[in-house]
Amino acid sequence: MHMLRSLSASAVWILAGVLPCCAAHAADPLKVALIEPYSGPFASTGTTALRAFQDEFERLNALGGALGRNLVVVPFDSKSSAQEATLQMQAAVDQGIRFIIHGSGSNVGHAISDFVAKYNGRNPDKPLLYLNHGALDPALTEEKCHFWHFRFVAHGHMIMNAVIDALARQKDVKRVYLINQDYAWGQSVAKDARQMLALRRPDIEIVGEDLHPIGKVKDFAPYAAKIRASGADAVVTGNWANDLSLLVRALDESGLRIRIHAPIAALNGTAASMGASGAGRVHSVLFWHANAGESPVLTRALAFRARYGEDWNWYPNHIVPQMLVKAIEQARSTDVLPVALALESMRYESPTGDVWMRPEDHQLAMPLFESVFAKQGEPGVPHEAEGSGFGWKTERRLEARDNVPPVVCRIKRPE
Repeated sequence: MHMLRSLSASAVWILAGVLPCCAAHAADPLKVALIEPYSGPFASTGTTALRAFQDEFERLNALGGALGRNLVVVPFDSKSSAQEATLQMQAAVDQGIRFIIHGSGSNVGHAISDFVAKYNGRNPDKPLLYLNHGALDPALTEEKCHFWHFRFVAHGHMIMNAVIDALARQKDVKRVYLINQDYAWGQSVAKDARQMLALRRPDIEIVGEDLHPIGKVKDFAPYAAKIRASGADAVVTGNWANDLSLLVRALDESGLRIRIHAPIAALNGTAASMGASGAGRVHSVLFWHANAGESPVLTRALAFRARYGEDWNWYPNHIVPQMLVKAIEQARSTDVLPVALALESMRYESPTGDVWMRPEDHQLAMPLFESVFAKQGEPGVPHEAEGSGFGWKTERRLEARDNVPPVVCRIKRPE
């Protein structure tokens, strides 16, 4: 089914399955573009993000919004394409939208970041702000960092630091196979795995490596056969959504019961699709999960499940709206420049612990949870994920202060 390039604000509530609320603040709303895939192989990721942001902003609107204005999410369909995302950016600009949220796909993230940097260079009087909640390629806050981009999630090097630390502790692992999607994020995962394993476990042999088209492989059995033939003890993969669940199932069907270290395995749809095939085998690094402990965010996640019939687990969907509204209130303005300046060095006492934005490169520091997919009812797994009968269990918590990467890029601020 084809979707319009940009959807009206009313379509937000149709897609999100809710009706507009908080009429007291309905006048003069502040529009925020959400550029995600709402069609194609990763459509479920986009529509879940839309519901999550709509739900979070609805809560904030009920508390008064930002300077008394409602925040309204307007969706634009990237179709997981960098080229399409560029068209969607122009459509958002044409609607007068200045705040851009995006997370699905570093290829799209690079396109949006480049668009924003070039546009702002040509239009310094009406700049755009890119709020990145999920594009993980480290380059976005390293060699390609710029003032108008903020990343509200740990980047690839930070996540892979935790992944390889967990793998390196497994003394029985001697042979590792790397399989990743062939784009910026997957390539970064493969590079980090090679470099970090060489430093921490030089005795581990990389016995095979594959890069495959993103979102296009329907049968991973041939890859599973290669992994089996390699004699690997473990797999490291940056795959996510269908590309991960199909890989896990193919490995299970081939009879391989080896460890799978997948940094972003908790995206919606993966748990239900993996089921028993991932139990005790899939290890991930999560920003939050339902078994991370009692907290207000768990209450929010359970209410989201009751309302929409699906899980909420991508913690940056909570952090971005909270910090954006805080920045607007602190700046006493909805203009992009003062809001961006307010975001720099901002600290937020989140339910999982203190998070903060680093001013040198606009990279967020946050706690991480090394976790394993396990059967509900086991110690540490009171809550299941997506009705699968399985959930995530924390193996180790990594504090934000212990996972701060070196500064590679220093931002040049506008005069």
